[in-house]
Amino acid sequence: MNLVVFGSTGSIGKLIVKQALQEGHHVTAFTRSPQKLQEIANPLLRIFKGDLNDSKTIQEAVKNQDAVLCAIGDGNKGGIRASGTRNIIDAMEQEGIRRLICETTLGLGDSAGNLNFFWKHVMFGLFLKKAFKDHQLQEHYLLTSNLDYTIVRPSAFTDGVRTDRYKIGFGASEKGLSLKIARADVASFMLNQVAQNEYRKKAVSISN
Repeated sequence: MNLVVFGSTGSIGKLIVKQALQEGHHVTAFTRSPQKLQEIANPLLRIFKGDLNDSKTIQEAVKNQDAVLCAIGDGNKGGIRASGTRNIIDAMEQEGIRRLICETTLGLGDSAGNLNFFWKHVMFGLFLKKAFKDHQLQEHYLLTSNLDYTIVRPSAFTDGVRTDRYKIGFGASEKGLSLKIARADVASFMLNQVAQNEYRKKAVSISN
């Protein structure tokens, strides 16, 4: 398949790029900093230099793609997750590309009940308050779009190896969560959604 990855130099995005190439997909990696992907040598990789604030370059990047994967990080400016996702959605609608898999965070929407006191009131309520609001607006744009989106809500990231062993699609009352998940598992789950329909037009939570 032809896949474009936004946030391709981030901790999740780079893993998506690598795993997609391993599976034989043609990958377009959208980034402001192409040098950050120089260590990935693969004829199936196309590095596309662009800015998430530039609608024209985003539209060019999504052209002729089968699916779009979005793992935008917070960036230095803040607010880029929501604004960048809005631009991606607009470009996809212009080009008639419908499948979008986007990473947000556990704690949004009905998954708020999964958070413990520390994450709800200390991390997202204080230290990561701005980032959390950015994710909220990001999800609003996704939920009100006409795309075939899947919103992936992972818990806190770890650097562990890919395990393919974690809980998927649990409800707000789920108990016993570690509230952690390996980045490699998040990337794998997002990539798997490209060809699956179970979570189309839905938000799905994943965590150990």
